[in-house]
Formats: sequence, C-alpha cells, structure tokens
Amino acid sequence: MTEYNKMAKGKFTSTGKAQMVTLPFVPDFVELINDTSMHAPANHGIPRAWWDVNMGQGFADCLLFNGTPVLLTGQVQVNGISTFQAGTLLQYGPVYQHTGSTDFSITAANPAVVTTTTPHGLATGDVVIFQNLAETSTTGMQQIAGIPFEVTVTGAMTFSINWDASGTNYTAFNTSTSTNNVGSYKKVLYPNLYLPGVNFVSFITTGTTTTIQTTTQHNFVVGQEVAFRIPSVWGTTQLNSLPNNVIPGSPIYGYVQSVTDYLTFVVNINSTGYTAFNPNQPFASYHGEKFPQVVAVGDVNSGGFPYTGNALYPSPTYSYATLNDSTTINGPAIQGAYFNNTRQGFIVGAGATTNDSASVLVGAAENVIYWRAYLHDFSSP
Repeated sequence: MTEYNKMAKGKFTSTGKAQMVTLPFVPDFVELINDTSMHAPANHGIPRAWWDVNMGQGFADCLLFNGTPVLLTGQVQVNGISTFQAGTLLQYGPVYQHTGSTDFSITAANPAVVTTTTPHGLATGDVVIFQNLAETSTTGMQQIAGIPFEVTVTGAMTFSINWDASGTNYTAFNTSTSTNNVGSYKKVLYPNLYLPGVNFVSFITTGTTTTIQTTTQHNFVVGQEVAFRIPSVWGTTQLNSLPNNVIPGSPIYGYVQSVTDYLTFVVNINSTGYTAFNPNQPFASYHGEKFPQVVAVGDVNSGGFPYTGNALYPSPTYSYATLNDSTTINGPAIQGAYFNNTRQGFIVGAGATTNDSASVLVGAAENVIYWRAYLHDFSSP
C-alpha cells in the first residue's frame, strides 16, 4: 500500500544544537546517518539512529561509538527525535517565573543581562518575551514587557538581550525582591512562522544613511523595501511611512542598503536632523505595547519568482540569511514580502545516550547528517 505514503530525504550540517527539519508532512518514522561519525569512530558519536512515533516524543534508538572505539547499541531518552506542527496554539514554551527556587534578575545596563537561579536551557538565537516586570509600583523594567528578544547565551544561567536599559528610567529588576514576586518570561517556540516578520526596533542611528538595530533577527536582504511604525514617544517619527511631505499621498519607504549582521541593517534614508531615537522610556507613563517597528513591504502568499531571477532550486526548501538559517517549503517567493511559513516536520535534539554521555544525537558542530522521513498510510497495531 503506497498510494498515500509520504517520504522525504535530505541532509544538514550540525551546529551541535537541536536541528529543525521542515517537511510538507508530520512523519511517523525518521532515520539518521551521521556521515562524519561513520568516518571518525574514535571521536565518540552516533553513526545511525531511528525513531518511530510509537516510541514517544524525544526518544531514539541508535548505534554509537564509545571512546575505544567500540560500536554499541543505545538509546536517547530525552531530547531525541520529536515532531512539531507550528500553529497558532503552539507558540510558547513553559513560563520561567518566581517559584521560590526559580528567580531571575535583569541588569540596568547596555546590553541588559538576565541571570537565572536555575539553568535556563536557552541557546543563542532563541526568542523570549518578558511580562510583569514591575518590581514595585514605580520601579522595574515594565517598559520592555511584551517585546520579543533574541538572546545571546553567556552562561548556563545568564543571557543578554539587544536592549539599552542603562537609562535613568530603568531600575534593575529581580523577581525575588519585587512586590508580590512578579515577573516572568517564556520562550517563543516558532519565531519565524512568517518571514521576514515584524521587527521591533531597539535603536536607530541617524545620518546620511540610517542604521537600524532590532530585538530579533530581521531576516532582511539588500534591496528589500521596508516601512517604519514608530510612536511619537520613541522619537525619529520622521521615518514613518505616512505622510510623505515630498510626494503627498505617497508613503515613505526605505531600501535596505547593507546588512551588518542578523540584528543590524542600513537603509538608504537620509535622516540627518531627524529626532533622536529614545529607548529610555519612563516607567510611570508606560504606554502599553506601543513599540517601534520596522516591517517588510509587500505580501506574497502563493509563491512567485525569486528576485534574483534564479529559477533553479536544488531542494524543496528555501533559505533565508538568518542566524539559524530558517527555511520554508512555501516558495519560491519574493524575499522582500511576507508569505505563510507555518511549518511542520521533525526536530533532531541534542540529547545524549544513556550509556555514553559524549555521544549526542545531533552530533558535534560541522557533522554532516543525512536523514530520511516517512509517513505511512497503514500501520499495524
């Protein structure tokens, strides 16, 4: 019975961290071949692994090389292979908040640094959202509550966010000493459901060109058209797309002139003389979730030709230049526009085997891993 069976195969180069593989279906069986481990057995590793839906999420059976090296059988019981369906009901991970043993603090610095009392489990590139950051009725960091931040991990219990909290209106925050022990954050599980996405602005540098910093990876490319939505309290409102005093009725858009890194880019707008951007927002007159944003111009949901003109693609997924190389199966499309990137597929975790902690399922950084995924139309009980 093969009429409705679904199969896919591919490969990826490991970063040493969990790897998400996007598919046009949710598989019920996955197998992996770590080609690098096959050729270097003395370095520990898992050369082959298998997962079936009946094993449960996060599990995998595998072969592994120990340090001798000897080929053994083993299991990954936590952070093995799991499936995902990224929809509107699957946006956030568990909440990290005050429980008596789990607290966190945020420094009033540039960048702001978060310290937790237990391992946070985050990786550089993960996105978190803070809530309830009022340490007292008049102090704290409620000004940044509700903004998605991409984290840079600096330790098992520390990470920084791309935000200048060194202004006089910010007070260092600590859940253990705040009134009623408030304060929490949660991880955004699928921050790239839509690409390029809506970006929150963390800083603007004015001049003959304008440099923009964002709180999460912007996913913009050179030549892309962007628009700004900046409430008046943040300054630099002259960048806003309406009104255009030069051509009445025509919106003001900017073009990405260069990309500095995944959080910084330059647009061609001459902002000399514009009002300075002001991240030092007062706590007392916090305005709710009215944050400065920059968004891509355009809307393509059904595909199209890439703006490069290259119509030949070696894979059914299409890649953006992002920190974690986000991909989508809904392409090709104009890279300067939105398109639906709701995803499904499987995740290869960074779990170790029960009998050799040095053997990690996703492999070490730069390992080349081949995968095959299946969805069967008939399953015997």
